[in-house]
Amino acid sequence: MIISLEINNRIYRFDATNPLDVSIPLDFNGAQPNAFGVELATSIACETADFIGDTRRGGSCNFEQITFIPHCNGTHTESVGHITDERISVRDCLQDAFVLAHLISVAPENAAQTDETYAVELNENDLLITRRSIEKSLENFQRSDFEIKDFDGLIVRTLPNDDSKKARRYMENLAPFFSIEAMRLIAEMNIKHLLVDTPSIDRTFDEGKLANHRIFWNVAPNSKQLNAESFPNRTITELIYAPDRIADGAYLLNLQIAPFAADAAPSRPILFEIR
Repeated sequence: MIISLEINNRIYRFDATNPLDVSIPLDFNGAQPNAFGVELATSIACETADFIGDTRRGGSCNFEQITFIPHCNGTHTESVGHITDERISVRDCLQDAFVLAHLISVAPENAAQTDETYAVELNENDLLITRRSIEKSLENFQRSDFEIKDFDGLIVRTLPNDDSKKARRYMENLAPFFSIEAMRLIAEMNIKHLLVDTPSIDRTFDEGKLANHRIFWNVAPNSKQLNAESFPNRTITELIYAPDRIADGAYLLNLQIAPFAADAAPSRPILFEIR
């Protein structure tokens, strides 16, 4: 099924029967990605004195209780409510059904080999997604039929890239994170929807500053309040996985989320190749 869609006065065509799913399925009975060393996501049959929600144990249907932490147990999309006192729902913030998005692959740089910075002191083991690496990845894009200003979404795939990301325990293998300069570049590009294959755009241990989140949403350092210049309709999606068969380039992004009235919700970002 070929669908035509108009965005910002331009017509884009895509095949709706060929979606490219860049979410990580959350397997309650198998391997899972895990951030910050939290408990694994679980699913257990509900039981009462005269009912069991498991057909394998004689129940009439499967009826389970699921326990998980959206920020840590898989692909999720979060709103500015992640860092504010006001409980702002991602369901209310996400207003775009389809956006034009660009997928780039970047090689993180060792903190000792770059002059880019972060909100806390870096050590020699830190890996930074730098402004320089993003600009390098966008060079080919500058020669394409699109312009940066056309894009509301940016998808950042880190290298090396393999499917171990679908079950990685990030407390054992600390993830790369964005430099302050890289996040300022993304803000300058007016990106509304940022998707990354790491558990956070910030350093795992950052003294609670979440500096990159604040830059992206334009919330003052250390503040937990929106201001007149903040961007509450921007979203951040973390813990995606974009396999190598999905090439760098322009896509239509359909960002699907669970209708949670919460600062974060499980999500399923879908990409469509543009014809």
